[in-house]
Amino acid sequence: MTTPASVLSVGAVLGEGPVWVPRDACLWFVDIKGQLVYRFDPASGSARSWPAPAQVGWILPAAGGGYLAGLKTGVHRFDPSNGAFDLLSDPEPDRPGNRLNDAAIDATGRLWFGTMDDDEKRATGRVYTLGAGSCADVGLEPVTITNGPAIAPDARTLYAVDTLGRTVLKAAIRDDGTLGAAEPLIRIEDNAGYPDGAVCDAEGCLWIGLFGGWGVRRYDPSGRLMRTIPFPVANVTKIAFGGEGLRTAYATTARKGLDPASLAAQPLAGDLFAFDPGVAGLPVAEAIV
Repeated sequence: MTTPASVLSVGAVLGEGPVWVPRDACLWFVDIKGQLVYRFDPASGSARSWPAPAQVGWILPAAGGGYLAGLKTGVHRFDPSNGAFDLLSDPEPDRPGNRLNDAAIDATGRLWFGTMDDDEKRATGRVYTLGAGSCADVGLEPVTITNGPAIAPDARTLYAVDTLGRTVLKAAIRDDGTLGAAEPLIRIEDNAGYPDGAVCDAEGCLWIGLFGGWGVRRYDPSGRLMRTIPFPVANVTKIAFGGEGLRTAYATTARKGLDPASLAAQPLAGDLFAFDPGVAGLPVAEAIV
C-alpha cells in the first residue's frame, strides 16, 4: 500500500493520537471532538470504541497495564475493561479554556504532552512532562496550538510543533528531563497546510501530518524535506508505525472545518488510513507516572 488507503471508516470529526500497542497488537486512536477512544485490530479488521467524559486528545499505554488519556480536564488513567477515566493530574486548573492535545512517551517512560486554547485564538498552550508523580512545564514559549511533541531515537532531542505558527522547533533533552534552548527547524510554507502531529521513525527522521495540506511529510534531522505522501483527504493529523516490524504507517484524519461541498468531495475524510512508509518506526514505551 504505497498509496494511503482507508482501513477503518469512522468519519471522525477530529481523529488524532494514533499509537500502536504491542501487548494487544492493536492501533489505538481518538476522536477529540467526538469524545471517543478507539481500538482497531488490523488482524480482524474490527474496532471498538469507548465514550470519554470530555474531549480526549490522546491515548497511550501505561506501565503495569491500562492506559493514560489526555482529556480537556487533565491526564487520566483509562481502564478499557470498564470504560472508567480517573483523574491523575490537571496541569492547568487555572486555564479552563485549554485542553490537552497531543503527547509522546520517551524511552525512560516519561510522558510529554501539550495543551492548547480550545477556541484556537489565544497563545495559552504549553508543553509539560509527567513522571514519578511530578508534572512540570518544560519552559517552551506558549503558543495557541501545541502538537507533537516527538522524540528522536536517541532520546536526546525533542521536536515541538507550533501549528498556527507553521513551525517545528527542536530542543536538546538534558539528562534530568529539562530542555536546552529551542530553535526553529522546519517552517511549513503558506498554502501547504498546518503542521499537526509528529513522530520519529527508526532512522531518526520526522513525519508530520498536514492539516489542510492533503498529506504527510518526512523530514531528516536537519530539517530537509525528504518525501511527501499525498492523501485523498485534506486533514491528515498524525501517523503511527505499527504491525509486523512496525513497518505499516497508520494515519488519523479529520472532518473538522470541511463544508458540505468539501465533505461530498472527500467521502473518506475522518477515516483511519494505512500505507507502506518504506521504513520502520520506533516502539512506544509505556508511561511510568
